[in-house]
Amino acid sequence: MDILTEALASMRTGSPASVRTDGRAPWGLRLPPVAGAGFHVVLHGACWALPLEDGAVDTYQDPIRLEEGDVIFLRDGRGHILADHPDTPAQPEETAEFCPGTPIGTVSVGGDGARTSLLCGNYHLDQGRPHPLVGRLPAVIHLPTRDGRHPELSAAVRLLGAEVENPRPGSAGIVPSLIDSLLLYILRAWLAERPAGDGDGAGWAAALADPVVAPALAAIHEEPSAQWTVESLAGRSGLSRAAFARRFTTLVGEPPVAYLTRWRMTTAARLLRESDAPLTAVAARAGYGSEFAFAKAFKREFGQAPGGYRRAAREGRAVA
Repeated sequence: MDILTEALASMRTGSPASVRTDGRAPWGLRLPPVAGAGFHVVLHGACWALPLEDGAVDTYQDPIRLEEGDVIFLRDGRGHILADHPDTPAQPEETAEFCPGTPIGTVSVGGDGARTSLLCGNYHLDQGRPHPLVGRLPAVIHLPTRDGRHPELSAAVRLLGAEVENPRPGSAGIVPSLIDSLLLYILRAWLAERPAGDGDGAGWAAALADPVVAPALAAIHEEPSAQWTVESLAGRSGLSRAAFARRFTTLVGEPPVAYLTRWRMTTAARLLRESDAPLTAVAARAGYGSEFAFAKAFKREFGQAPGGYRRAAREGRAVA
């Protein structure tokens, strides 16, 4: 079971949106917050990213220098400024020139100086109940790909650059797929450079490779409907109940039963959003023997009944 892929799939609520940004010095672009998670890939040149807090530059966050090949990921889609220099005034995104195109449109901004080209966009992710693997990420992740760092991410960036900068037949189909995969490369690269105990989310990097916790996570994800207990999960590792629970909680950030309940509800919510399965089938998949017990548990977690949640998702309204 690929837990990273499953965790992201459980949060996706739509396809990524993207645009190419072409800036020529002096240039600055103020980007508002977006629903989901934002990202930028520097295809050519260099620039600066300045995270915003309540509409103003975040004084607790240093400006981030982005060079060719770099990727920046904004977990909660926070507003920010992109500019050729931290002191360059930034214009609102909506005032920049936009030109539709294939495979994606282009936003042009600035004067006639040095050129910077970026792929900018956002992933539509349900932030109401993020998977803890994503929810515990830093608000801003900067991943340089120079000097041989993160070779798989670097390869994806080069492929995207080739298709976006020099579109050819098939680019319109290739670019969306590459952008969709880029998120997995970003998270894989970030997890790979997190030693155990190094900041928020580092526990998940260890958990996915841990010989005790990883099999338990895989079992929960593969069979959320199984009647798992701490004892049965611990039995798969050969540890005592107490030792297993301590290790799981330390790395994952919550006890085994709490994570099991979370994943069952996440699985149910995804089925409600994406399928026409009857509530009895959804309840069974989530490990509940009766529709009534499932509905009660679901409402406790999401604040509304399963049927109401499904209708809201189909109508495009925000769901908790």
